[in-house]
Amino acid sequence: MFWRFNLYTLLWMILILVLIILPGQHLPQTGTSLFSIDKIVHTGIFAGLALLMAIGFAKQRTYYGLRNKAATYALIVSVGYASILESTQIFSEGRTIDMYDAIANTVGCVAGYGMFFVIYRR
Repeated sequence: MFWRFNLYTLLWMILILVLIILPGQHLPQTGTSLFSIDKIVHTGIFAGLALLMAIGFAKQRTYYGLRNKAATYALIVSVGYASILESTQIFSEGRTIDMYDAIANTVGCVAGYGMFFVIYRR
């Protein structure tokens, strides 16, 4: 029952992982400012992750504690996942750890957390 409601979250996490580990030369250069298109994409991707995760956690019935605090756990897990992925970029050719990416990822996770409450009005 848990994986039934979290399959899309898992697939989204795998897609993010693939995009993060792509070598830097395969990506367009869009600038490094906090308000570049790249940062907006990072924010959207991680907002989607946090929202999907919160929905999946809330709908599953296997773990009552997880269901009861779905949005909080989704925020913690998605920020942790974003942080781990950002720090692993140092191992990808042509990629570096970017503080602005980390900020955009975290802002996205918080936005997804907020969207969950707007949609589900809990």
